[in-house]
Amino acid sequence: MAAGAELTTGRPGRLAANWRGLNGPARLAGVDLARGLAVIGMLAAHLLVTDDLVWTDPATWTGIVDGRSSILFATLAGISIGLLTGGRAPVRGERLARAATGLAVRALIIWVLGILLIATGVPVYVILPAYAILFLLVLPLLTLRPVVLFGIAVGLGLVTPWVYAAIMTLPVWRTPGVEDASLLIGWQYPFVVWSTFIVAGLGVGRLDLRSGSVQTALVLFGAGVAAIAYGLAPPEGRRDAAASASLVDAVWTAEPHSSGVLEVFGSGGFALAVVGLCLLVCRPWWRGGVVGPLGWAALPLRALGSMPLTAYAGQILAWAIAATILLGSPSDLSGFRALHPFGSFVFWSIVGCTAWALLMGRGPLEAVVAAAVRRTASRIVR
Repeated sequence: MAAGAELTTGRPGRLAANWRGLNGPARLAGVDLARGLAVIGMLAAHLLVTDDLVWTDPATWTGIVDGRSSILFATLAGISIGLLTGGRAPVRGERLARAATGLAVRALIIWVLGILLIATGVPVYVILPAYAILFLLVLPLLTLRPVVLFGIAVGLGLVTPWVYAAIMTLPVWRTPGVEDASLLIGWQYPFVVWSTFIVAGLGVGRLDLRSGSVQTALVLFGAGVAAIAYGLAPPEGRRDAAASASLVDAVWTAEPHSSGVLEVFGSGGFALAVVGLCLLVCRPWWRGGVVGPLGWAALPLRALGSMPLTAYAGQILAWAIAATILLGSPSDLSGFRALHPFGSFVFWSIVGCTAWALLMGRGPLEAVVAAAVRRTASRIVR
């Protein structure tokens, strides 16, 4: 009887705690919303056949997910690192050492998870190995001010596309097996260039993201940079550039996954604008509120965004299982897309993550990674 009474009273307490964890003042609902949109965008990029985006043609707007979703994902990773390491007041001393160690451990775990997802045979380029390297690259920058971080991001955005293009001209890429080996470092999301996005995200994470003026500035600045970059793009895409194309042709492009200068600033600006817009959408309309009406309406998307690692890994695992059962192989991309799985994947991802967030709390992979990081960091840094 006593045990039953304890269970009865404990369950509402757990639900209330999970509700506060998802909707309380300590959580930035807009960041969760942006993550949720990034997850759905990556699902769309994987599962839908999209057209080349033409901004003036609404029929092609599904192409907005191509390349931009993963760049939004990477920018949000930088923002998350900024928030985890103190936000506006970066951690120092022993706390900094513990945070840096924790990020290094997190990078190792994410890299291993990425390799396991690649081993499923699902025909997508898994972003997690690139994430792991980006986490390590950003470690020396954790104490820098936002203006310095943004300056570094701009410099990287201007220089690294040229470095990447030069690397891709090296004869080593004609060696058999090199492209397969490149999966181990996520080279399809080249960390040389993508360091721009995680550094920019870290700078955003050092701002006062609850300030309406900061949120508005992110929208206006990001949209402005994106408009200029896309406006400067050549009129005809070069997605499949000829071998004879010049280095300038390879770099001066906004094509998705090109790692060109105009893609870096166009899609990077787009990511900043999306983050700012999501923060504004979730902004409370009254003093003392934690989430506005639009933010409450977006609760299921925010729940999805509260566990992006679980959602990302879960969709690849579900894909591998479903494709093996239905098609006999997880590697048949066109066959799986022909089953039109996108709607089902989105529905069950949102339902599953919302139920888990309310009933259990933190996402399962997020909880496992956090526990491993906490234990390992506490042993290394004493």
